[in-house]
Amino acid sequence: MSGSLRARLAKRFAATVGMGMVAVSLVGWVALRHVLDREIDSSLLNVASIQASSVTESPDGVMRFHEWELTPEEAISVRDLNRYAQVWGRDGRSLLRTRYITRDLPLDTVALERAGAGEISWVRQAFDGIPIRSLYYPLERRGAMHEGHVLQVSAPLEVRDATLRATALYLAAIAILVVGGTWVGAWWLGASAVRPVHQITEQAREIEGGTLDRRIDASAEAAEYRGLVDVLNTMLDRLQRSFATQKQFTQDASHELRGPLTAMRGELEVALRRPRSEDEYQEVLESSLEEVERLGRMSDDLLALTRIDGSGSEPAERVSHVSEVVERVVDRFAQAAEVSRITLTFHDGGPIQAAMDPDLLARIVWNLLDNAVDHTPVGGAIRIVSEVRGFNVRLEVHDSGPGVAPEHREKVFDRFFRGDEAREPRRDGRAGTGLGLSIVQSGLAAHDGRAWVDDSDLGGAAFILEFPAARV
Repeated sequence: MSGSLRARLAKRFAATVGMGMVAVSLVGWVALRHVLDREIDSSLLNVASIQASSVTESPDGVMRFHEWELTPEEAISVRDLNRYAQVWGRDGRSLLRTRYITRDLPLDTVALERAGAGEISWVRQAFDGIPIRSLYYPLERRGAMHEGHVLQVSAPLEVRDATLRATALYLAAIAILVVGGTWVGAWWLGASAVRPVHQITEQAREIEGGTLDRRIDASAEAAEYRGLVDVLNTMLDRLQRSFATQKQFTQDASHELRGPLTAMRGELEVALRRPRSEDEYQEVLESSLEEVERLGRMSDDLLALTRIDGSGSEPAERVSHVSEVVERVVDRFAQAAEVSRITLTFHDGGPIQAAMDPDLLARIVWNLLDNAVDHTPVGGAIRIVSEVRGFNVRLEVHDSGPGVAPEHREKVFDRFFRGDEAREPRRDGRAGTGLGLSIVQSGLAAHDGRAWVDDSDLGGAAFILEFPAARV
């Protein structure tokens, strides 16, 4: 559990609050100590001023302290409120002390020297095991008669130190409680935050290949998780469509492949039932060769589709010079068009570069021209037009054939789809594979392009392609 998001959230929240509490407590404790020390020093300075006036007020130089009306016993009982005073000579001799103490205060020689030189000094000392704060005050400020006399005023620090210790304990206890409460709150908050994730994970784990129609609805009402649920459901939609497409494709491919194989098997079985003449064997072999060639073309088309589908969302894009690619394909169809007395023209829109692999573009153009030649009657016409529209390349292939029925235009690019016209034998006597236009659509989709069918001004069909132009 230490590596879970819940634990990390709790640790980070508690650590952050803990560091904040330590900083606040430290600042508060230091501020309190400063205030207490300042009050004590101010009190010592006031007492020192009063006692200095009392000690130096006699004209004959006799020093007397201003004494409070307390017995020594009373003074001891309230010593935390007392301020002890003593006068020292510069040589360290005790000259006078208050009646509330029975022995000399501790003497700090360094502070005595400074005070003898006219400087007020504060030091921390200990007296009878009690910490005290002492002020050394030069009495020469009160007149030349007291040159070399130093007044020491001290105050006990027991209450001050006890207050600081108690405050430190209180602050530590408060910090521990706050950090602990933060940990508990963050742990609860983390549990609330990750609970929908666990629910979404459990629902996603239950979805398998046979249950792709199920969708995730856990925490779909929470705005923070709605986006995640929508993304996962959208992905499931794509997977379901992909599985359905692949399943249908597999069924169609199996059906299409079974046809040539069944035909070859039937002809071979018939030929082997009894001895045949050389011409009959040759006829069977020629028929089988046609089916083998058809299987070969179908295999090539299936391989091309597999490569396009497997290229992902980032196909290998190279710059194609559209005019050069189209001209090469047109040249290869020139002889077939001439035999069928088909007028084949290419209206070049000028130098156009497309962000598409040249080999794939050539295969797309080849499939479109092959489809056009196949459906254009003898003496008909085929026209190819290329141009740039905005940031896209537009390529149109027109023919004067029978066209494509409106109800078939949405399906004409589907794999193995054949309309009524497509079921007729090809001009060269070979059966088509039903994959040519699917390769066109898949190749364009892999490069953010699209294809559609419209009516042509030549009387037949117009296959129109749009795909991104190369950025120069």
